[in-house]
Amino acid sequence: MATLPDLEKAQSPPLSTKDDVEKALPTEQEDKPAKNPRGGDAVAPEHLRRNLSARQVSMIAIGGTIGTGLFLGTGRALHTGGPGSLLINYSMVGALVYLVMLCLGEIATEYPQAGSFTTYSGRFVDHAFSFTIGWNYAFNDAISCAGDLTAAQVLMEYWTDRLTWLPSLFFLFFLLGINLMPVHFYGELEYWLSILKVLSVVIFFFLGIAVNAGGNTEHKYIGGQYWTHGAAPFVDGFGGFAKLFVSAAFAYGGTESLGVTAGETKNPIRNIPRVTRSVFWRILIFYISTVIIIGFNVPYDYPNLSTKSTATSPFTLVFQQAGSKAGGSFMNAVILTSVLSAGNHAMFAGARVLYGLAVIRQAPSIFRRTNAQGVPWVSVLAISSVSLLFFGASFLPGGAGQIWTWAQNLVGVSNQLAWLCIGVASFRFRLAWKKQGRTAEQLRYPNPLGVYGGLVIIVATTFIILVQGWTVFRGTFSGVDFVANYIELPIFAGLYLFWRLLKGVRMPSLSQIDLDSGRYIQTEEDEVDDLVRAEREKGRMGWAWRMYGWVA
Repeated sequence: MATLPDLEKAQSPPLSTKDDVEKALPTEQEDKPAKNPRGGDAVAPEHLRRNLSARQVSMIAIGGTIGTGLFLGTGRALHTGGPGSLLINYSMVGALVYLVMLCLGEIATEYPQAGSFTTYSGRFVDHAFSFTIGWNYAFNDAISCAGDLTAAQVLMEYWTDRLTWLPSLFFLFFLLGINLMPVHFYGELEYWLSILKVLSVVIFFFLGIAVNAGGNTEHKYIGGQYWTHGAAPFVDGFGGFAKLFVSAAFAYGGTESLGVTAGETKNPIRNIPRVTRSVFWRILIFYISTVIIIGFNVPYDYPNLSTKSTATSPFTLVFQQAGSKAGGSFMNAVILTSVLSAGNHAMFAGARVLYGLAVIRQAPSIFRRTNAQGVPWVSVLAISSVSLLFFGASFLPGGAGQIWTWAQNLVGVSNQLAWLCIGVASFRFRLAWKKQGRTAEQLRYPNPLGVYGGLVIIVATTFIILVQGWTVFRGTFSGVDFVANYIELPIFAGLYLFWRLLKGVRMPSLSQIDLDSGRYIQTEEDEVDDLVRAEREKGRMGWAWRMYGWVA
């Protein structure tokens, strides 16, 4: 692993013997204030604790993605675009997000800091850019958390129509309590909730194959008949296909949590690349295999498929096709836990982004406060308060179902803007790296497309954002759909211009970008961790430990 000479000198001497490992005491990396990328005063140091293991970070990235977008949103997407559009659209967005992960993983390995892509946007682009995406993302995480809580109300209606808001309110305060505890409690809860969701998807996959082959209540082979049924496989042509981009963005949203957790990840030089390489392939397999099973087993015109009810969730329908009377209740319970997990992830991510904004002085300094366990408790309270306000909106006319639909659209577009910002930051980072005479070999985890990776993200994401509202302009103009698809764009532009004019922000030249401050230096604790793992995997049971690491 190549590093800059001055960083190499700063590292502790390697531990080469077992005695060295046993004598070494874990030490925390010194909190050195990172320089302002534009020069001037340094920003305040971070006080988050690196207590998330690779096992937890992997499942956080998976758990933050597998949620209501997959369990409920795929039914609406199938109804809108048909099985062909569903498969192609989710595959395209999946490939884009994988590239986003590679570019983000490259920067996060070098600079594993709180705030993730908001911090990187300020460092490699300009501070107006980081201010804009940071506040946009934090606010939409709060909306996402509220949307998950209102989805819980919809799910409770499967069993009862009385006081369905009460469990959702309890979930909100439960998540608040978890996020105010040391970060490893959050990581452990997310780990086990994610395992439940992953197992449910695996069961659904094999059950779906059996149902399609004839293991259904009618004992009939289904095959690919629903791909030629009615207007399938491409319902409503290009318009139906384009409308799925928002649904796919909502479904895949949360993958970028890899960067959000970087500031609290143990041994980031080793763990962030490992998570980047492995997690998205698992997510891609889960999503692509799932939409294939759904497209082959559920007709796009199934009654009420586009509603938010669990009774018409594609997952529930496949269980019912298999003859499971308890399938509906089982999937409702699983989806309810996924809502809890997604809300937990949104509150965590929103609080960390808000904390990161405070660190770079783009939010009030009070949001930088942490408790003795390194938890940014003020930021957690702020995000949960906004979530509570939007949750209260579910009692207005339209109810929880309408609020969840709007939350899905707003968060989906917000996710796309986050990917766009990651692409811009990656593009500028790679240009600055080359401009200052450094090579790709000096990067600890270079993305394979180099400078072109960020460029592809910029072009592809811009195309998606512009065309996904295609049907708004076709035929009778729909003001509601126009606002849902494009309201984020003027807000984004307005925030950018506001901060740029208020602070007189200028974009630094490539040679002015600081590539040294905040670059992670491997600690003694990291070296001990590496040696312990290497020793464990070299023994007779080394293959078992490697298998455990891959599975866990």
